[in-house]
Amino acid sequence: METSKFDIADYLDSKEMIAEYLNTVLDEGDSDDVIEALGHIAKSIGMSKIAEETGMSRPSLYKALSSGAKPQFETIMKVLKSVGGQIKINPISR
Repeated sequence: METSKFDIADYLDSKEMIAEYLNTVLDEGDSDDVIEALGHIAKSIGMSKIAEETGMSRPSLYKALSSGAKPQFETIMKVLKSVGGQIKINPISR
């Protein structure tokens, strides 16, 4: 029996799912996890569409959102906006 490789991008089919996934990664992951998650989200929406909306080339977008990449904060903000996300700060109790 042949199994297929799991790809989270296949399940990110609504704004709600995308927001839940990204919020979970932001809560539990590190900056590399967030960049990788943005890559999964961009893939689920379509890299061409995200590239067009951010003004980046597809190769640059793939590179910026690949594992181990260190994209500029401006790039992260552009991608977040294009996938329908935003950053909000909530106070944390200590």
